[in-house]
Parts: sequence; C-alpha cells; structure tokens
Amino acid sequence: MPQRPTAPALRVAVVATTAAAAAALSVLPAATAAPAPDATPELGTATVTHDVVPATNVLPVSLTTAGNPAAQNVAAATDAAAQAGQAVAARQTALSTAMAQIGKPYSWGATGPSAFDCSGLVSYAFSAAGKDVPRTSRAQATAGTPVSRSELQPGDLVFFYSPVSHVGIYIGGGQIVHASTSGKPVKIDDMDRMPFNSARRI
Repeated sequence: MPQRPTAPALRVAVVATTAAAAAALSVLPAATAAPAPDATPELGTATVTHDVVPATNVLPVSLTTAGNPAAQNVAAATDAAAQAGQAVAARQTALSTAMAQIGKPYSWGATGPSAFDCSGLVSYAFSAAGKDVPRTSRAQATAGTPVSRSELQPGDLVFFYSPVSHVGIYIGGGQIVHASTSGKPVKIDDMDRMPFNSARRI
C-alpha cells in the first residue's frame, strides 16, 4: 500500500507544480495566472486569463458621401429639411413682426417703423427675418415661389387686384394682416374682402 506523503513532501510538490505553471505562462504575452475570485483553486491547477487586444485590421466606417449614392441622398434630404425648417422659421418671424405693427397708421410709401403702406409692411416684416424682398407689391408678386390659394400657409404673401396693387401676409383661417389703406391702421382682414390675384412663398 502506497505510503501517504508527509507534510514537508507535500509542500515541495505544490511548489514544484506552481513553478512549472509559472514557467509555462511566462511565454504567453499579456497572460496572468490568477484564481477565480469566488473559487479556491485545487492543488496543482492554475487559471489563465488573457487581455484582449483590439483588432488592428478593422477599417473605420467612412463618413464621406463621395461615390456613395445612398449617403448622398441622405445628405441632400437632410440639407433640404434644414433649409425648409429655416424658411418656415423666417416666415413665422416675419408674420410675428407684422402682427406687432397692428394699430400703426397707413402712410403711402412708408416702410416703418412708425407707419406703413402695404408693401412697406411686408418688406419691414421680412427684413426682421433676415429676408430681402422687393419694395413694391407688384415686384413682391414675383419673389419667392408661387403657391395656390388652397395651399396657403402662415407667412405666405397674398396679392390682390389685377394688376397687383395690394399685398398682405397670410395668418391662417382665410385672414391676412396688412396695411390696408389711407385713414386705416395696420389690421387683420378676411381675404374675401378683396379680389384675390395670387400668392407667393418667400
């Protein structure tokens, strides 16, 4: 029957085994020998962990749109949306500016800020929004892009009579804000009070 090793002999065996494991691990880069945190290693065993080195041959995704039709389409759509948003904001600013002039007197040829004629109110309002528009109602009727009466949005310009001789800024619900005529202040009116000619969107 084999004789059970004495305590000193057992200690030597453990040391020898640990030394052999350490020698084997020394040839592995970034390798460490450590027991699992919640477990007690058995005699003569070792736990080996390795640091993970990121791959060096993975190319980053290119953000350029050159030669990439899908990326170009996305970029174009993003730019168009941004420009549309800026245009809406400009029209809202112009409309708010015009509304703030309600009650000020009409004066032919006046461009504000104390008095206005119809096209003077429009040019004043859009100037506050960073937009340059022509001075007269007839010239303003050629600015921007045409829109139908059914597609009017707040901030669009609405023109009346033929040839064009009056302009107001659409506020919604079939109404405009405008510098109407001599003896009357800047005010809100129904569009139907004057013969509709056309509309433009700045």
